[in-house]
Amino acid sequence: MNYNAAMFRLPRFLIGLVAVWNLQAAIVFILFPQSFVSGYELSGVAGEAAVRGVGVLFLMWNVPYVFAVIDLERYSLGLVFALWMQSVGLVGESLIYFSLPAGHVVLQSSILRFIAFDFTGLVLLFIAYLIFRERVFPKS
Repeated sequence: MNYNAAMFRLPRFLIGLVAVWNLQAAIVFILFPQSFVSGYELSGVAGEAAVRGVGVLFLMWNVPYVFAVIDLERYSLGLVFALWMQSVGLVGESLIYFSLPAGHVVLQSSILRFIAFDFTGLVLLFIAYLIFRERVFPKS
């Protein structure tokens, strides 16, 4: 199949949207951890280091998204990896949320934001995957 940039524009846009969203979260967690420590019932230098660490993880997790945005046809596996990673995040965060004892309202709220974030990202990535799959492997 000849590469046709136009046919991959919408899937790449959707993947890029999730990637930018992830990168934005990574940057603010790394640069301004003090703004987030209390939301995770953390404090002080240790809390800031933990939040920065999560920001670094966001950067690491974003690598396949970036490759898929750059050249979806060549790096289509990046989209598949991103779907799996987003799914693992959603399931893991949900398990954490439901394992929290009552009385941790702020922490529960913070984790719910992650769940909403990853759910939305998963939906966008899945739409991108469906469009990509249909264009690369059309039904005869």
